[in-house]
Amino acid sequence: MKRLSKQEKSWVFYDWANSAYSLLITTAIFPLYFKSAANDAGVAAVDSTAYWGIANSIATLLISICAPILGTIGDYKGFKKRFFTFFFGLGIVFTLLLAFVPHHQWLILLICYMFTVIGFAGANIFYDAFLVDVTSEERMNRISARGFAMGYIGSTIPFILSIALIILSSKGILPLSVTVASQAAFAITALWWGLFTIPMLKNVEQVYYVERVPNPVSNSFKRMVGTFKHIKSYRALFLFLVAYFFYIDGVDTVITMSTVFGTDIGISSNNLLIILFATQIVACPFSILYGKLAEKFRAKKMLLVGIFVYIVICSYAYFLDSTLDFWILAMLVASSQGGIQALSRSYFARLVPKENANEFFGFYNIFYKFAAILGPTLVGVTGKLAGDTKSGIFSLIILFVIGGAILLRVPEKIDSSQSNTVSS
Repeated sequence: MKRLSKQEKSWVFYDWANSAYSLLITTAIFPLYFKSAANDAGVAAVDSTAYWGIANSIATLLISICAPILGTIGDYKGFKKRFFTFFFGLGIVFTLLLAFVPHHQWLILLICYMFTVIGFAGANIFYDAFLVDVTSEERMNRISARGFAMGYIGSTIPFILSIALIILSSKGILPLSVTVASQAAFAITALWWGLFTIPMLKNVEQVYYVERVPNPVSNSFKRMVGTFKHIKSYRALFLFLVAYFFYIDGVDTVITMSTVFGTDIGISSNNLLIILFATQIVACPFSILYGKLAEKFRAKKMLLVGIFVYIVICSYAYFLDSTLDFWILAMLVASSQGGIQALSRSYFARLVPKENANEFFGFYNIFYKFAAILGPTLVGVTGKLAGDTKSGIFSLIILFVIGGAILLRVPEKIDSSQSNTVSS
């Protein structure tokens, strides 16, 4: 970190800040808290699970639909920071509200959670786009990888603190109920997210932009329509997005299905939590390693390496039958999970014209969000037809093969003529 500029460090620290939300609110603690609240209110388990899925889908759909136009407006001078601050603030406020909503008010909890999803995802559109403002093209791979690495470490600290509060409360060691301890975890998440975003707000500014024009909203729609009309001029960008859609869908499906998969093969809850924690720790240095190797061998080659590793992961999962096997599988995931995500972000950032980074990261967000549909469906349908989850995980190889094949056709950079076309 000492070799990073003030702007680079400040940008990286936002990954450290918001990863606490990813782990505690979307993955580990709040889903269980919501299920408990709904159950206590008399909502059937199957219904609460359905409501949880619907809420996530609605929030994701709303931000995905709005992402391109928000990004296009954000390209105007002075707008990127404003939009980032708005969505970041939205996420912080509603995450903090989760700590104060009464436990039995499960519907209000769910609505607040939907706003946290919108705030988190919306801020990330502009955060990712700020990569072009904080560093040079040559350093993007390294800086993006450092961000993911810091995120993995940063998320574990409030996670350990929150889990300790909940466990100690459940055992009667602390004079708190599990409900209050969980609410304290939500407050810790909000405070952690807010505190470590201060450097980003203070030191990072929009360097590349489009000059403001009258009626920026209507003009943004015109610019976005112009992008689609000249789609052939952006062949490299959209070819990459198609490749990204397939392979990142496989990556995210492995992440989201890992707990269910582990449970299905008999891994205990305690072991799953330990493995989840270990995966976060191991993923940190490997994210940095991917960034360094990308500087030597190019990002595209390292992305293909990551895709190959995931093909091995899906193949190995088919023969998995013990806790040791699951540990090996988790460490393989840790070796490439952060790297492939970080290099995808930096690779795309190098392809986009800097003045239009927000517009294109809006599209990037859409492809990322909608990629969360195909993989789980493929796993579910294949697993159902074959009669076991292993076959479902194995079927994800299809996504990685398609993504890798398309990625091979994507050039490393756009040429100057394309950049001028986009900027105009």
